[in-house]
Amino acid sequence: MTDIQTNSALPLQLIDLQGDGFHLLVDIEVFGVQFKAVLDTGASKTAFDMEIISGLAPADQIVHMPDHHAIGLGTTTMERYFVICPELKLGDLIIHDYEAPVFDLSAIKYAYSQLDLPPVIGVLGGDILQEYNAVIDYGSLTLHLTQKLNADES
Repeated sequence: MTDIQTNSALPLQLIDLQGDGFHLLVDIEVFGVQFKAVLDTGASKTAFDMEIISGLAPADQIVHMPDHHAIGLGTTTMERYFVICPELKLGDLIIHDYEAPVFDLSAIKYAYSQLDLPPVIGVLGGDILQEYNAVIDYGSLTLHLTQKLNADES
């Protein structure tokens, strides 16, 4: 059994936060709709905004976990939800049945709107970056992801 690698190179958009650093944005497709997401190497998981996801996903695909609370985002009291995305697309890379946490990201969306920046669906986090061997090339503003498939899957 031989391993085959498929590579995706996604363009990144460098966003200046008006003297307060910068963010990198990447295009992703969730529920068949294109969005921008913040590339966040410090986020443990890729996560999406509840308001946006509620408008896209069937209600039975957004699951409440009443006995669990979110860790991070400055609080441990935020109730936890997740959504099952049949397909999450990052360029040529397609991740099937991806389970993503869903939070109220209105503060981030508001901050972006105040800076006249494009709205974002959420963050592309460390789980996907690690699993697909992400390489961030700041020189060419490109995110490279590698998917390993064994010959039986191709």
